[in-house]
Amino acid sequence: MSSRCDEDNGNRASKWTGSEDEVLEVTPAKTTSNREDTSVDLTALRLCEESQQHQQDPGKSEGEAQAVLPVRTNKGNSDTRVLSAISGEVSEGWTETVIKEPQKDEDPTTLSFRPPASPSLSFTDTWAPSLSNRSSPSSPIMHHTSCITPSSSSCVSPSSSSPALLSLTPPLPPSVELSSVLADTRLTLDVYQGGAAVLPLLWRSIPGQLRALQYLRLGSEDGAAIEDALEVLPHLKQLRSLAIRGHCFYDAQGLPLPGLLTALPSSLASLSLLVHVDLSFNQLSCLPPCLLHLPALSSLLLCHNRLSILPPDIAQLSSLGYLSLLGNRLVSLPQSLGQLKGLQMLDISHNLLQSLPEEIGTLGELVKLELSHNELRQLPETMGSLLSLRELVIHSNHLRLIPQCLNQLPLLKMDARNNPLGRPPTPPPLPPTPERAETKIPELHLAFSQHSFCVSSAGCHVFLPGGTELLFPPGCLVSTTRLKWAEKKPDKKWVWLEEHDILSSRPLELRPHGVTFLKPVEVCVPYHRSSRREVVVRRFDGQSWSTLPTALRRGSQSNSCHPGGRPARLACCSVKQFSWFVAVSCPVRDSCSLTPEGTLLVSSLDPGIKLLFPPDATLQTRTITLQVLQVSVSEVQAFCGDPQARVSPLLCLSQTPSMDFLHPIKVQVPLPNGVPGHMVDMSCLHLLHGDPNAHTWTDITSQVSLYVTHLYAIFYITHFSWYWLWYTTQRCVSGVVRRVYQRLKQFKVQFLVLQRKTDPTQVLLQCLPTNKVDSRVQSLSEQYEGPQPSDLCDILEGEQFFAGFEKGLDINSDRPDCEGGRLSFVFYSSLKNLKEVYVSPAEGQAGPVRGQVSFYRGEVPSDLPQEVARKRKGHDTQWLATLPLRLPALSSDRSYVMEEHQYPPLNLGDPESGYLTEVNLLSISLQIGQDWRNIGINLGLSYQELDRIQYKYRDNLGALVLDMLFQWARGQTEVGQGAVPRLVEAMVESGRKDLADEIEDIVSLGKTKYRESLRRVGLEAETSLHNEPP
Repeated sequence: MSSRCDEDNGNRASKWTGSEDEVLEVTPAKTTSNREDTSVDLTALRLCEESQQHQQDPGKSEGEAQAVLPVRTNKGNSDTRVLSAISGEVSEGWTETVIKEPQKDEDPTTLSFRPPASPSLSFTDTWAPSLSNRSSPSSPIMHHTSCITPSSSSCVSPSSSSPALLSLTPPLPPSVELSSVLADTRLTLDVYQGGAAVLPLLWRSIPGQLRALQYLRLGSEDGAAIEDALEVLPHLKQLRSLAIRGHCFYDAQGLPLPGLLTALPSSLASLSLLVHVDLSFNQLSCLPPCLLHLPALSSLLLCHNRLSILPPDIAQLSSLGYLSLLGNRLVSLPQSLGQLKGLQMLDISHNLLQSLPEEIGTLGELVKLELSHNELRQLPETMGSLLSLRELVIHSNHLRLIPQCLNQLPLLKMDARNNPLGRPPTPPPLPPTPERAETKIPELHLAFSQHSFCVSSAGCHVFLPGGTELLFPPGCLVSTTRLKWAEKKPDKKWVWLEEHDILSSRPLELRPHGVTFLKPVEVCVPYHRSSRREVVVRRFDGQSWSTLPTALRRGSQSNSCHPGGRPARLACCSVKQFSWFVAVSCPVRDSCSLTPEGTLLVSSLDPGIKLLFPPDATLQTRTITLQVLQVSVSEVQAFCGDPQARVSPLLCLSQTPSMDFLHPIKVQVPLPNGVPGHMVDMSCLHLLHGDPNAHTWTDITSQVSLYVTHLYAIFYITHFSWYWLWYTTQRCVSGVVRRVYQRLKQFKVQFLVLQRKTDPTQVLLQCLPTNKVDSRVQSLSEQYEGPQPSDLCDILEGEQFFAGFEKGLDINSDRPDCEGGRLSFVFYSSLKNLKEVYVSPAEGQAGPVRGQVSFYRGEVPSDLPQEVARKRKGHDTQWLATLPLRLPALSSDRSYVMEEHQYPPLNLGDPESGYLTEVNLLSISLQIGQDWRNIGINLGLSYQELDRIQYKYRDNLGALVLDMLFQWARGQTEVGQGAVPRLVEAMVESGRKDLADEIEDIVSLGKTKYRESLRRVGLEAETSLHNEPP
């Protein structure tokens, strides 16, 4: 939630403070924080520059302001008198240090020194004012030392000025200079922890330059430092933008440090030029009164504070255009909020609002209203007067009805997800009886090995391993009964998926199946999060599947999936009999009951999608269901080969009972992105009708009444099915749409084959969507190793595939999941799709085995169209990927000889022409560095080998270079004299002439030593011959 406030609120505020054609140049400050600067910086700077254009300071120029600092002489006088720059009088033993505000072309840290009256006077200035009134050993102290002597060459001449560096250490790191945080009229102190303590220090040193500040950012994690900084703020009369925020830094556990700001001084009301204020992530319990006296304030951010009420005087902020109160504790809003006539964006999400004032309808300029994650039960009818409103976010509330007046706003986009729309009001809970109030349901936590438990008539709250919860209310059983649970493998017989469904949990079986409970038992299944989709629980009773009413909630903190982690997400349903249960993610369903009077159905996922049923469209009541499937335009363009192709969301319409309507139904869908309604080429706009049973798509553009408005396409139908609006320049649209639709249903996956480092016979096989592969490999790298993942493959949700061990490898074929010597898998994108097996050499194999694992498709899914199923047949089309797998040799005691990770001795070349030893190669590898890939290519290594090496040693550059060099060297052992010249040539071609020269020097030295050794041996032989006795 905090990242949302950092990013979204900054982007929103920028819309109200600057025009689109402004050019803004920002010089980033040097930072040591691990936090990226947000877009609020740019917003605030733009606010300052825009305000500066409309209002000029009639006061003195920057060069006229001077500040006189005390200087202590070498006489040891410790007086702290301040000299007057106006009178120009200097007491004996003192000299004036005059600091001028820098001109535009000067360094802001340059200090101009005025020499003493006596030319013979020399002194050493040591000035160390305390940063604050706190007597803390860690209080930042600024030390400034200069030496001025007219006769000494080591000191500064009286006729010349000497730049003196202003030390900011502490609180800032030693490497931080003043120019890193202060640039022109911008001071940024929230990029270093404790940076707010620098503001009083700078005020004592360069007050003239600080008075010209227009842009200021402070971190509020240091309470004492921010208190001292607040004393300086009233003096900064030119300030346009002020940010005092928490959550700028993180502790050792990775948690953000909270802001400690609790109030603002009333003197801040004098900053009449302020247009942007950001006080997010602090501890404000009420709106600071001084803010109400800022007439130019147009952007106010108070996110993530402790505000529980807003004052009625908030109407005084007549210039306010953007107000963000996200993440507070507001229960209600004052009626005076409606007097903010210029307000264009209002964010009150993540609060405790139960209602809105009727006066909110008077905000005529309001463009976006954020009300999500509150406790709203109804919206006022006056909101129909918000004619400028373009976006209304009301999801995650308690709304059961949306006012009809909002549906009459043609340009309004509404997000109403996670609301009980259309449901009857929940009756108030019965007052607890004394017995019920005293009754506490016992808890039972089961281990992985405990697959049975007993429940008595008192009820029980059972926590299963993995996050599943079972809640048995008191009185659901007459006597104590033993119950069992089991988590099934996601085989097809335990899983039922409709079109576009995704399995979100493993099947859960609860037994015995025949037991009937006297009261409903709540079954909560943990599921994997799925964006912009809804999760439902489905039950299998042994003959058929049914979808149960499902409620989503977080599980108990004591039953977290991971120790210390967040509670599991649970999909809960109430049942009276045990059976098989599974959580499924599917496109969001919007349903309504259609009567002869007609009705309107609006999509909660995209409010621009509407179905209007006229009166007498049906004679009997029907249940209408609307599902919307968002489609990526980039994927469509890539699949169909048309860069101009655009598509609208895919509509899946169904009804019960299924029959044609008596009158046409009006369907409104948004035009594809980038297709303007007022100038669209109607010959490129196609409406496609899909048949989910026959897997066909038909172009029905000429058969329906289709017309477009500025933003929407409208057509009339009498039959429910799938409908898809396309904009494309291609002719054969039906065939293109059919192929694209089948490609969109498939997932891009990669296969992993990894061996445990301590036991190479233990092999892990896994199939993952490609966006999850890197993180998975990283998490397994400490215990497993193996080849890099396979190339991308396409596979369907719920499709079967096999893993076969080949070329001398074998597994135990008695496994229940082994068919024809191959391991059977079923792919589900939200599950792990993982198996660990033990492999062994095939019969008759001796020594190390260089085998492989190949992945093949299983039987063709029955729901595939004929042209796709035809391509799946045959051996070649069943193959998916192949990855290498090696087993070491067996020792005499039938244990595997583990290969040691060392490099064998290598000698390139021969003694007569010169050679390189292993030690020489190691020395050369240390100097290669980032040029290793170019050198490897010039040595003749293939791109595949280089990719394998890079993946294997992706976190160790030294090992990577060594492996590349020795990989090539091991292939040169039989080349002889040509190996060394080839290495020299590769170094020259790679731009490493220095290494080529070093190799030639090594070879030359080796030749010399070899010749000397021969000469020595020859002389010794001659001497031995002469000394032999006759």
